[in-house]
Amino acid sequence: MRLIPVLFAVLLATPVTSQQMHSSMGHASDAPQETGQSAFAEMAEIVALLQADPETDWGAVNIDKLRDHLVDMDLLTRKAEVTRILRPDGARFEVRGSPRVLSAINTIVPAHAPFLAGETGWSVASEEMEDGVALIVGGDGEQIQGLGFFGLMTIGAHHQEHHLMIAKGGKPHH
Repeated sequence: MRLIPVLFAVLLATPVTSQQMHSSMGHASDAPQETGQSAFAEMAEIVALLQADPETDWGAVNIDKLRDHLVDMDLLTRKAEVTRILRPDGARFEVRGSPRVLSAINTIVPAHAPFLAGETGWSVASEEMEDGVALIVGGDGEQIQGLGFFGLMTIGAHHQEHHLMIAKGGKPHH
């Protein structure tokens, strides 16, 4: 059947305006839709959810605390230095950084370990080191090694709920 490749080529060659693309995606105008840098976009999304919820306790809301957490996530992602020590069933990831990055590492890595274990069923432990934190993960060795430290840190659909809880004034890692 040559019809499908020909139809695909015709569709690719058909010009689509920005307006048509936005309309087909449910956007009514050519106005920008992105709220900005990812941390800013996350805060904007959380603020919109809080404003839409008539039960929001505005006296407890703390967007600054959410921002601090997002900064920690950014520092961990962009500035942490990771040494990977492979094991047959997984890996040990030794995570280090400057004093400010180390603060983010100490906050996020141990807190994420139980979420990662719960989501995957793997053995997951964090270990405090003099100059960092080790994340030791055992289970599907090939997948763990393929994902690496940063891929493992993304596992679990708890981040969004966690961010909303922080913004509402809840304890961030319990």
